[in-house]
Order: sequence, then structure tokens, then C-alpha cells
Amino acid sequence: MIKRIGKHTLELTNRPRVLGFGSVVGKKEGEGPVKEWFDRIFSDTTMGGETWEKAEAKLQEEAFSIALKKSGLEKENINYIFAGDLLNQCVSSSYGLRDFEIPFLGQYGACSTMAQTTAMAAVFCESGASDAAAAVTSSHFCSAERQFRYPLQYGGQRTPTAQWTVTGSGSLILGGFENGSFRFGDSLADKGDINLKKQIGIEHLCVGKIVDMGIKDANNMGAAMAGAAADTIYRFLEDTGTTCDDYDYIVTGDLGRVGSDLMYELLMKEGISIEGRHKDCGLMIFDREIQDVHAGGSGCGCSGSVLCSYFLKNMHKRVFNNILFAATGALMSPTIVQQGESIPGIAHIVHFKNCTD
Repeated sequence: MIKRIGKHTLELTNRPRVLGFGSVVGKKEGEGPVKEWFDRIFSDTTMGGETWEKAEAKLQEEAFSIALKKSGLEKENINYIFAGDLLNQCVSSSYGLRDFEIPFLGQYGACSTMAQTTAMAAVFCESGASDAAAAVTSSHFCSAERQFRYPLQYGGQRTPTAQWTVTGSGSLILGGFENGSFRFGDSLADKGDINLKKQIGIEHLCVGKIVDMGIKDANNMGAAMAGAAADTIYRFLEDTGTTCDDYDYIVTGDLGRVGSDLMYELLMKEGISIEGRHKDCGLMIFDREIQDVHAGGSGCGCSGSVLCSYFLKNMHKRVFNNILFAATGALMSPTIVQQGESIPGIAHIVHFKNCTD
């Protein structure tokens, strides 16, 4: 059953369970600090394809395939798949997932898409609209640069506030859970490779507001998204009556160094000190000292791949038990930025918690 608590937060009383998850990344990401947590690392930028766009589609295909295998389910058991990416018309998602022949709902939340797709899958599973649903997202450095900034051959100078778009993909599969059993049957759920069974549940969702910080620089995404992250985290804590200390970590998507510092300042104005409980996927996936990524990582695949590797694997090991995943996104297009408009931000929260029942 879905209940709204406070003004904007949804409580999922049956808590849809994570049945499987997969993460794949490119070579640069596979050389970073969390490299041992990814399921697969590609050494070829094109992933064996002819174009960068086809390469990104391959990322989604691979991440979903890994999550599906770990879940023990067949593609026929998945009622719906929610997926999105950064490219026009979300082509990486539609082309990457078309051969699975699963009912598809495309999503666009910019770099917040992993939280958005997961939230949609969770609502469908909790409401009874779906027995099992999947969430997928991706990004690719080369395809994103071509669409949002400059052709790679241009060799433009990157500013200190710029972030490096992650080449990667994350996918997870949720199962509807009710009265101590999965809707599709516990015997089917028990087939999963990683033996998750009934462990990791989704307890709350908080949909973000559009927050505009007045940033017009497409090379300063962290600052553009910081206000949205602070707003959604503040509203979630207020709605639930919890504090930062109630969670192992509050995980943002890809604020990077600039955005994380600004978010700390904004939350401190509300009397909330988050720094000691905060992790940012954009600061985790690369080593900023040696990998020349300036302010950190970004892109849908940033939070998607780190969530579906480091965080969910540590939850499975019960190293972490209670995570707020607050993926962030900059709702922009090259056209609107070239017209001089500011860049609005968005952030959605998915609350992952290990279950004891």
C-alpha cells in the first residue's frame, strides 16, 4: 500500500524488494577508486559497436542482462521496464532494450534518471500494477560531449567547475512483495544468483521539485543541481521526522566537488549538517587527483553504476543497512542554454533499507 506522509514523501508499506542489479562501465571508470565493485568493465570506448550512441545502447543491454541473470527471473517475468538516458529521445534506452520485448516506459530526469526509473518501478510494484519491474539508465562521455558541448575533435579547454560524463550503466530489478511473499512466487525469486531473496527493500520515495539556482554555465552542473538536492533532502527529512544520523549515508548522484560544497552551505542554513553522512557518486567514481576529471563525474551512468555496484553490494553484505539515494539532474538542452536561459535542477530520493521480515 502507498501512503503519503508529510507533503511530498510516499511510504511503501510492503516495500518492493531488490532482486538483482548490474553495473557496467568504461575503461576510465574501471581505473577509478570503486573499480572492484563493477560487474563489467569495457576497455573499448565503442563497446564493439560502430558509434558512441550504439555503444551506450550496448551499456544498457549489458547492465540489464546482468541484473536479470542475478534476479533468477526470465525476461517474460518482467512486466515493465523504466529506462532513460541523456540523448535526444532517449535513444540509448529504446535501442539498447528493444530486443527484450518488455513493455517499456521511457523516462527523462537528466542525471537523476536512476532515481526516477527506480521510483516508477517501485510504485508499479507496490500498487500491484506489476509483479516485477526493472529500472535502467546510462550515459557515455563521447555521446554526451557531442550532444551537449563540443565535438571531441574540437579539443576545447575544460573549466575547473566542469565534470566528466561517466561512461556506464546501472540496472536493478524490483519484485512486488506482499504478506511475506513475492507476487510471482517465492520459489521463482529464490533462483537469484546473488541470493538477495527478501533483503533490500524500498521504503520511501520523495519526488523532487524543479529548483533554479540561476546558473547559466553548462560547465557548472554541480552548482545548478545543488539547490534541488538540498531542497529534496530537507523536505524528506521534514516529512519523515528523521535526521541525517538515522542513515548510513545520504548519497547524491553527481554534484561533484562544487555542487557538494554548495549543498552543504544550503542545508546548513536550515540547521542540517550533512557532510559527515554524505557520499557523492561523482566524487567516488574517479580519482580527481590523477584522472583529470576536474570537479568530478556526472551523467546518468554515474549514480546508476555506483548505486548498482558499491552501495547495493555493501547493503547485500549488510555493511550498510539504510541508504538515502538522492540522484540529481540538470534539466537542460543545448538549444535552451544557447538562448541564454538558466539551468534548472532536480533531485529525487529513493530510500533503500535492509528488511528483517
